[in-house]
Amino acid sequence: MSFNFDLVVSSVPLLLMGAGITIKITVLSVALGILIGLFMGIARICRIRLFRMIAAVYVDFFRGTPLLVQIFLVYFALPLLTGQRSDPYVAAISACGLNSGAYVAEIFRSGIQSIDKGQMEAGRSLGMTWVQTMRYIVVPQAFKRVIPQLGNEFIALLKDSSLVSVIGFEELTRRGQLIIAKTYASVEIWTCVAIIYLVMTLTISRFVAYLEWRCKTDDRH
Repeated sequence: MSFNFDLVVSSVPLLLMGAGITIKITVLSVALGILIGLFMGIARICRIRLFRMIAAVYVDFFRGTPLLVQIFLVYFALPLLTGQRSDPYVAAISACGLNSGAYVAEIFRSGIQSIDKGQMEAGRSLGMTWVQTMRYIVVPQAFKRVIPQLGNEFIALLKDSSLVSVIGFEELTRRGQLIIAKTYASVEIWTCVAIIYLVMTLTISRFVAYLEWRCKTDDRH
């Protein structure tokens, strides 16, 4: 049994198209996750008990259940709410975004709590409200501190996005499955898929490291 390099070369364009879709899903899901996670992270530490309880239930549910189950829930629940068949694209981004938001919420919560309390007191002494102090003083500092964790979340979701293939979404993993169904060359295709994932994750890791370095450089100046 020999490794069919010609098949790999001919399959790369299709796999790269799937990789592009994977990146698009991940970027949109993480963007949604950051938006949700920021508000939920703040809600986790605010003084209003109701907000803390809602945020706690949200975080516990999405961190305590598998992403695959969440994808199925969103995919099959949307038709009940909209009365129309679920779009796999919308379901994939919604499920991944909600899942990411739970982890990002904890990232922001720990980042905000790592900021010295004197920053909040300084903002309030200048006449700012609690919300203004969080927006202009605390959150920007916390965001710089959590860049590595956000990068890790991006990489984790990039790999976990392969689960959306179960609802027929043709991202990288699904494209690999379709090619294997036609060629039966599982070793060649899965090796190629693994290498593409590795290249994407290493690139993101280097980019996150660069952002972290830039933030530290800006702080020194």
